[in-house]
Amino acid sequence: MNWLQLLSTERPGTGKKNNLQADRSEFEKDTDRIIFSHAFRKLQDKTQVVPLPEQDFVHNRLTHSMEVSSVGRSLGKITGKVLLERYPEISRAGLDVHDFGNIISAACLAHDIGNPPFGHSGENGISIGFKEGFLKKWESYFSEEEWYDLSHFEGNAQGFRILMQKGLQPTAAVLGAFVKYPCTGLLPERDKQKKSQRKFNFYMSEKAAAEDFVQTTGLHVHQEGIFSYCRHPLVFLTEAADDICYLIIDLEDAARMKILSEERYIELLQPLCGDSLKPDKLRTYPDLNERLGIVRALAIRNLIEDASDVFLQSAAEIAEGRYEHALTDKGRYAEQLQLISDFSIEHIYNSQRVVELQASGFEILPRLTELFSDAALTARLEKEKLSAKQKNLLRLLPGWRNMDAISPYETTRRVLDFVSGLTDRHALLLHKKLMGVEI
Repeated sequence: MNWLQLLSTERPGTGKKNNLQADRSEFEKDTDRIIFSHAFRKLQDKTQVVPLPEQDFVHNRLTHSMEVSSVGRSLGKITGKVLLERYPEISRAGLDVHDFGNIISAACLAHDIGNPPFGHSGENGISIGFKEGFLKKWESYFSEEEWYDLSHFEGNAQGFRILMQKGLQPTAAVLGAFVKYPCTGLLPERDKQKKSQRKFNFYMSEKAAAEDFVQTTGLHVHQEGIFSYCRHPLVFLTEAADDICYLIIDLEDAARMKILSEERYIELLQPLCGDSLKPDKLRTYPDLNERLGIVRALAIRNLIEDASDVFLQSAAEIAEGRYEHALTDKGRYAEQLQLISDFSIEHIYNSQRVVELQASGFEILPRLTELFSDAALTARLEKEKLSAKQKNLLRLLPGWRNMDAISPYETTRRVLDFVSGLTDRHALLLHKKLMGVEI
């Protein structure tokens, strides 16, 4: 892969070439477009892991994305400085260390933009209606690839779909740093041992945009004849920033909510902090949040340095598309991070509050998906059978009157845009109203 192609400022789907010498870089514009987008703002009412308590504040998808962006910017600048030295043609093209920071920062801001309400259970909740519910009766109207997309809702692919909307459409470089799984959903011989194929980033509705993106960046094909590509090198930094933040900050939230003790929190993070953590000095701070924050900051600092080192040591292999690992899995803290991950799965992600949230997702989202999708498809394919109830539901569906003459697949995709775009609170309220629990 060619670094000048990988760092392209072209915006796939627009055909526009951009000026690197402008006072405000294209990558800064990407950041601004994402921050001011409606989809990004709605992340403030989407749960990260622990449901929002009344007596304190824990991270939601918005604050998580902002913190990942901060870590990503540091990773981009640290590694970018070395890459500029190794590849002088990048500097000659007008790019500098700040561009690397801005590319990763923008991609990190957007990394959760396609996630539905109620955490990861929301993805399964949306899919259930097609896999197991009464929407299966419509399967014959879709191609095999289309039905796979609908019955396997994927937040990463939904994120790419959102980013390709008019008004966002980031540069190819930022898309490259965003796309963790550069392949379509229905993929013959999917190899989940490869990081790049564990999930997918491209629905069939965005396949043309995806083709434009991979052509612009020059990503290597994984295997001839299937739509699967090697990862863009910078996506490893975005992934590392996300891994660092959720592993450390989920622990911090859990300690604040008394899901684990402060002592256990420090014990788990001490190996990441090293000699920088002074327990005696830490005890002099009277505020719990301050103590938790100090430990978190020390751990994240060392993890940033470690991930940067792993990336730079493996940069050639990464750029050739032969690297299939997370950076945090190959650093000197990998064993401790695995221990933290195992602890979090057992004590945080399976805690009562989190399980209750997941149960809500499994109850609410299948029902909303089924009701709205069935009404939309009936109106498109069997209009004479449209009931008064379904007509009423369609009036609640944004933009329904502008959906004439589109395919059943695109009709359903737009319904899923609506359902997955709901915030936790809006989904809960809408479900109550449709069930007649609240008027």
